Amino acid sequence: MTQISIVVPVFNEQESLPELSNWISRVVNDHGFSYEIIFVNDGSTDGSWSEIQRLASLNPAIKGVNFTRNYGKSAALDMAFSKASGEVVITMDADLQDSPDEIPELYHMIVEEGYDVVSGWKKKRYDPISKTIPSKFFNGVTRWISGIKLHDFNCGLKAYKLKVVKNIHIYGEMHRYIPLIAKWNGYTKIGEKVVEHRARKYGVTKFGLERFLNGFLDLISVSFVNRYKKKPMHFFGTLGTVSFMSGFLITIWLIFQKVYGLYQGSKVREITDQPLFFLALVALIVGVQLFLTGFISEMMTSNNSRKADYNISDQVNLED
Repeated sequence: MTQISIVVPVFNEQESLPELSNWISRVVNDHGFSYEIIFVNDGSTDGSWSEIQRLASLNPAIKGVNFTRNYGKSAALDMAFSKASGEVVITMDADLQDSPDEIPELYHMIVEEGYDVVSGWKKKRYDPISKTIPSKFFNGVTRWISGIKLHDFNCGLKAYKLKVVKNIHIYGEMHRYIPLIAKWNGYTKIGEKVVEHRARKYGVTKFGLERFLNGFLDLISVSFVNRYKKKPMHFFGTLGTVSFMSGFLITIWLIFQKVYGLYQGSKVREITDQPLFFLALVALIVGVQLFLTGFISEMMTSNNSRKADYNISDQVNLED
C-alpha cells in the first residue's frame, strides 16, 4: 500500500510546479516513503496542465486530473480524495508557501500518534496585515462556533487518515471546514502542528478579502447541513411549530377578547381591524410553509444519492 498521497490543487501555478514536485520527491525519497502526488488542475488558463503532463511523464508517482473549467479548491480536493490511495493523505497548496519538509512529521502524527486529522498552523506569516487581521478574527469565530481548538483553519497544509477523506464530501468552498466536517462524521481526534509559512515566490494570490465573508456564510452552511442533513424536519418542524402555535394562540386571544367584550356589552373592534390579526395570519401561513418545507426536505434526503458533477477532460497515471 502506498504510504503517502500528496494532494495539490493547481490554479495558474505553472512556474512553481517543477520546483514543488522535485522538493516533494526529494523529501519523501530521503525518508523512504512510498508515495504519489496528485495534481488537480482546476481550470488553469496558463500552461499548468501541460507542465503536469510533462512531470508525470518523468515520474510515474506524479498523477494528474484536469478539470474543464475552474470549479474551486473544494472541488479539486474532493476529486483528489476520491483518487487517493495512500495510508496518509496530505494536502498542500501549489504556490510553494507550504513546505514539503513538514511531510514526514505530519505522517508520523497520523500513523504513530493516532490523529484522524492534523492541521497546519502558520504561526509566523508572510502575509500583509490586511490579510492576517481578518484571518485571526475569522479563525477565532470558527473556533468558537465549531468547538475545535485550531488556530488556522485556512492553512492548506493538512494531513488525514485515508478513511477520513474517503468518508467526507466537500463542495462549494467547504475546504476551510474539513476538520469540522470530519468531526461531524465521527473523526474527533484532531491535532495541530506549527508549520513553516514561506513567502510567495511565483505569481500572485488567488484569494481576496471576499473569501472572509464567504467563509462566514460557508461556516453557517456547513454547521446547518451537518447538523440537520439527515433530519431536516427537526429544524423546519421546530420553527414551523413555534410559528403556527404563535399564530394560533394570538387568534384564540383575539376571539376571546371579541366574545368577552360582547358579553360585557362593551364596544369592541372587529377582529380584522386589529394588527394582531394579520400577524397571527402570517404566523399561521409561515408555520404551514415551514412544515411543508420540512416534509419535502425529508423526502429529498431519503432519495438523495451522492453525485459528482465535475467534468474532467483528461488525466494522467490514473485509472478511470
